Amino acid sequence: MSPLLLFALILVGASVFVNGWTDAPNAIATVVSTRVLHPRAAILMGAILNFLGVFLAGSAVAMTTASIVSIDSGNAGLITLASAQLAIVLWAVSAWRYGIPTSESHALIAGLMGAGMSLNGFDSFNWGSIQKVFIGLFISTFVGFVFGVYGTKLVKLLSSNAKRRRANRFFSRGQIVSAMLMAFTHGAQDGQKFMGVMYLALVVGGIYPAISGTMSIPIWIMVFCSVLMAVGTSIGGYRIIKTMGMDMVKLEKYQGFTAEIVASVSMLLATKYGIPLSTTNTKATAMMGAGASQGLNKVDWGIAKEMVTAWVLTFPACMLLGYLFATVIRAIVL
Repeated sequence: MSPLLLFALILVGASVFVNGWTDAPNAIATVVSTRVLHPRAAILMGAILNFLGVFLAGSAVAMTTASIVSIDSGNAGLITLASAQLAIVLWAVSAWRYGIPTSESHALIAGLMGAGMSLNGFDSFNWGSIQKVFIGLFISTFVGFVFGVYGTKLVKLLSSNAKRRRANRFFSRGQIVSAMLMAFTHGAQDGQKFMGVMYLALVVGGIYPAISGTMSIPIWIMVFCSVLMAVGTSIGGYRIIKTMGMDMVKLEKYQGFTAEIVASVSMLLATKYGIPLSTTNTKATAMMGAGASQGLNKVDWGIAKEMVTAWVLTFPACMLLGYLFATVIRAIVL
């Protein structure tokens, strides 16, 4: 194994860890904020369900992510992949420092686009895969919010005749199930993205044959990525959970249940069709919608504004970082 391939694999591993550290907690923020589960129990549950999601979701999203840009074989391609991972780690850790949830999915895609541009310009882009990214942006931003609003109104209407204590008991149990589904879909989406990049690095480095048709990811890569993501979640989840689940919007149990169902169903459908979706964006907009269903003043729009600003900046910032890292490393190594 060449030193450059090892360097790229280490950075992919770092990105997976950071994803578990800063992104996976978004999936379980609601069940903590409604006090259905203690943060420690929620993080343990999230780690286990993320692990299962990586194993059971196929490889359609991995294929899309791995084909965002055309990757040259050999050292030039490894530099492209490594540079994208450096961009992710730097951006995500900087945002985590201030407790701002960011999308590692968007950071990964933008980092790959920037690093690819440094070698082949816009010719490196595969527009079919990038189109799926924009579809995912629409789903996570607008569909999540609208369905969060009207889904919550529908759930409230359907349960309006139920006694409050019985309804709370039902939605508490329901939230455990919906939070499990949310964590599973995070593993299915984000686990696939990083598994695809790791497998691609091994193909570019000459360890595995070229990808043809579908991507058959080895079991050891699935285990490696899922364990790293689970460890990251268990170590660093509390700060993001506080921002998402306690500061941005305070939800009743039925609202938390609806937000998780809306977000997880959206992610499951996107996973089936190979559409990369941001867990952070999808879950946050669904939570905003669930809160706003009872009035816009139920959401702390100051915190929401910080989050949206971070989302907007992710693409240009990570593209620039990927471009700069790839240019500098290529000048040093090649």
